[in-house]
Amino acid sequence: MRILVFAKAPLPGRAKTRLTPALGAEGAARLARRMLETTLAQCLAANIGPVELCMSPAPAHPDWQSVSLPSRLELSAQGDGDLGARMARAARHSLACNKAVILVGTDCPQLSPELLQRAADRLVHSEALLHPTADGGYALLGLRRFSGSLFAHMPWSTPQVASLTRRRLDALNWRWMEGECLTDIDEPGDLFQLPGRWREP
Repeated sequence: MRILVFAKAPLPGRAKTRLTPALGAEGAARLARRMLETTLAQCLAANIGPVELCMSPAPAHPDWQSVSLPSRLELSAQGDGDLGARMARAARHSLACNKAVILVGTDCPQLSPELLQRAADRLVHSEALLHPTADGGYALLGLRRFSGSLFAHMPWSTPQVASLTRRRLDALNWRWMEGECLTDIDEPGDLFQLPGRWREP
C-alpha cells in the first residue's frame, strides 16, 4: 500500500487560487501550506505504507525551498499534462510495485489516519474505492488495478467528476466500493468548514 499526495507549491498566486477573492493571494498560500502540512502528517500517522508527495513543480525547483517537509516522505515530480495525466502516470507507476495505492489531494479536512486505515482495509476486498465530495468531485481514490479510463478526458474541477468516475468503474466490471461523502475546501463558500487547525493563528 502506498499513499500518493498531490500538491502544488504553496506560494501566492500558485496554490488555492480560487480562494484568493476571499483570502488574498498571501492568505490563500498560507492556507495551502497548512493544508499540505496537515495532510502529510495525517497520511504518515496512518502508518499503512510509504507516503509519496507528488509535487508541482518538481522537488528540486526553487518554489519548494521555503517548505519544510517531513524526512519520511518520498518525493516525486507530477510531470506534464493535465491533472488526469499526472494522476494516471503516478498511479500506474506505483501499482507496478505496490499491491494498492491511495490518491489524495490536500484540501479535505476529514482525511484522518482512521479514514485512511479504513480505506486500506476496504481495498483488501475491492479493486477500487471512491470517496466522493459534496461538490461532485472526490477526495480519495483507492486502486488495486490500473485503468487509464479513470483519468482520461475527465472534466476536472466540475460536479461531473465523481459521477463519471462511477460510470467508468462500472464499465470496467471491477468490484468497487464507495466511502462516505467528504468535504473539501476549494471555493470561498467552503471556508466555513475550515477546522480550527487550518484557521489563521
